[in-house]
Amino acid sequence: MEFGKRTYPEIKDAAQSNWIIIIPTGCTEQQGLHLPVDFDTWLADNLCISASALAAERFNVDSLVLPAMPFGPTPEHLGFGSGYINISQELHESIYREVLQSLTDQCFKRILIWQGCGQHQLAPMTERFIQNVPDVNVFFPESPFQRLWNKLVGPDVPDGHAASFATSLSLYLRPESVRYDQIKTNEFTMPDWSNPNLDVSKHTQSGTIGDLSVASAELGKQLWESLVVECSQIIFDYDQRTKRVLHNPRCT
Repeated sequence: MEFGKRTYPEIKDAAQSNWIIIIPTGCTEQQGLHLPVDFDTWLADNLCISASALAAERFNVDSLVLPAMPFGPTPEHLGFGSGYINISQELHESIYREVLQSLTDQCFKRILIWQGCGQHQLAPMTERFIQNVPDVNVFFPESPFQRLWNKLVGPDVPDGHAASFATSLSLYLRPESVRYDQIKTNEFTMPDWSNPNLDVSKHTQSGTIGDLSVASAELGKQLWESLVVECSQIIFDYDQRTKRVLHNPRCT
């Protein structure tokens, strides 16, 4: 399912067979004292690949997943002083505009962008782009993270950044990456995530926003399996909405 592991004739065949192309966006930023700074990129990459594979297995829906871009705008984490790669919104949009141009030039018509970080605002740029490209659909699915958290844990357990959600997934899928001795209780205030001038360091000293007390590998297993199923369903639903409308994507 990985774009980067295909040959160019195989990619051409996939485009001309109307495969969905999935673009995971990642970022490099602090993840508290106990998780590595690549968590968001790692999660977006692995979740999209696993969901793509399950969609093929369960629903016979074919898709290719681009490598996750590890950099994006992350100004809200600059206050911690290290562990980030921050690029401007203008450059961020320019990079993904070129990605979209490359994919549509290759005849991909159905594009799903999985936004792995909250500050990755690409929809306005995408709307402008597709106005000049006929018969192309770009979809930004709504993240199921909060809904699944509420279902499996409950809305009364706060989780905002580098807390039990991310920690549980890490404990289950890559425990070697977790600094166990740094998983500590943490004072925090929940920020307004929509604030364009957000500074996370003003809401937490450690970088963690949320309750770490419920983190476990067992919870991580539940979350991961639910996420992969949910995201494979998102791919299937998108396929059902678009495959007849964009039924003839062959380049001329």
